[in-house]
Amino acid sequence: MRLTAYIETSVVSYLTARPSRDVVIAAYQEITREWWLHAPDRFDLVASELVVAEAGAGDPNAARLRLEALKTVALLDATPEAERLAQALVDLGAVPHRAAEDAVHIAIAATNGGDFLVTWNFRHIANAAMRARIEHACRQEGYEPPVICTPNELMEANYEDSID
Repeated sequence: MRLTAYIETSVVSYLTARPSRDVVIAAYQEITREWWLHAPDRFDLVASELVVAEAGAGDPNAARLRLEALKTVALLDATPEAERLAQALVDLGAVPHRAAEDAVHIAIAATNGGDFLVTWNFRHIANAAMRARIEHACRQEGYEPPVICTPNELMEANYEDSID
């Protein structure tokens, strides 16, 4: 059985954005493009209607590219269970109230049994200081949390290249 990777909106944004002049963001973009090429061979890629809505906002040309990238990704439902878990994540302080949509991404991935939540959102999702709170809140509500990570953390090592 293949592992499931929930794709949060920042991944699709980095995938399709014009190359950045910021060296760190440009690196994230390149990592994302490389990961995206091989990810479908390794994972069942999933997202949600929230990702589609966020990806469809903003500049029409950029939105078109993001939505095109999402066409091959299965969409998970935002069930009442996911809504309850998202509220619990906020109520328990795992995710700030102002970032309630980030809680929804986590909740949809968790309630659907996602193995990974792939994101470049370091502020409210892939944040080491918040990760323990997120995991605790999910477990308190009866769900195993997905592993929250960046595309870089899910890159498959090419061991032949690392041999001297």
